Amino acid sequence: MTTEEAAVALAKLGHPVRLKIVQYLVQAGEAGLSVGEIQALLEIPGSTLSHHISHLVTGGLIRQERESRTLRCFVNYKQVEGLVELLTDKCCAGIDLPKAEA
Repeated sequence: MTTEEAAVALAKLGHPVRLKIVQYLVQAGEAGLSVGEIQALLEIPGSTLSHHISHLVTGGLIRQERESRTLRCFVNYKQVEGLVELLTDKCCAGIDLPKAEA
């Protein structure tokens, strides 16, 4: 994952409701959650939830699948893991600062 891709994904994730949606979906695991289940957990209007889900889908953080009349959401683990990897890739490796000229 590039820094630019991560910045887009983090911007899409950067809202408390969106972060909570992803946390619930991680908790649900491979089964995912229906939009109705997410709405019940968050206690927010459907139009508001749709807005937030749209941001997460365009950021590649979640995906949706239609099951008959139900729309289910799932975490895109590869994308989330890519974010974590980018942020922790060089953990504690030290950094070479430029030398100040005298």
